[in-house]
Amino acid sequence: MTTTLQQPQATEIFYPCSDGEPVAESFVHLYALFATLEVLRQYLLGQQATVLGNQFLYYAQGFPKLRVAPDVMVIFNVAPGGRDNYKIWEEGAVPTVIFEMTSKSTKNKDLDEKKTLYEGLGVQEYWLFDPRGEWIEGQLRGYRLRDEEYQPITDNRSQPLQLQLQAEGQLIGFYREDTGEKLLIPQELADALVSEKVARQQAEEENEKLKAQLRTLGADPDSTS
Repeated sequence: MTTTLQQPQATEIFYPCSDGEPVAESFVHLYALFATLEVLRQYLLGQQATVLGNQFLYYAQGFPKLRVAPDVMVIFNVAPGGRDNYKIWEEGAVPTVIFEMTSKSTKNKDLDEKKTLYEGLGVQEYWLFDPRGEWIEGQLRGYRLRDEEYQPITDNRSQPLQLQLQAEGQLIGFYREDTGEKLLIPQELADALVSEKVARQQAEEENEKLKAQLRTLGADPDSTS
């Protein structure tokens, strides 16, 4: 009888999509995260880019414990759309810009561990936003990679995004460099649509009043001749 030795099967490495931890420290931080995510997602529609929020970024193939979950990350030169997680070696691109919604309790980790990691990975810009104003003067602080080291951004300008940033209460305000136009969050978009509808209704009402006045004078406002 012949005995066949079977080769051991390679075990597939599992890269989790979540760890069961809360998405954000507080509602304020969560809202700042989602607002930033949605504003940038809308801004980059139609481009070869994706914007992900609080999803695992795996940076070492074969080592699923080597991961980080940036609050918001923008990656260029990749297919648009969401992912359950992001593996650098599969996508072939490192995040270009990362945002962390920081607080007094996460300050040390954001300034030391994460800053060192993102710098080493080659993330071009790293932004810290303090929605409660607990430790960052002006609430917003950015770093840009220069000669493989992070240097402070002094003008609150994102070069890769071509946007000007500023703290506006508990959110980041984003403004286009080419037009100065503000990128609106969903609530602001809804408010703008309501204002536009009201203005249109008022214009129609004024137009009808004018037509009524013309009719009293014997004129036909609907006549094309």
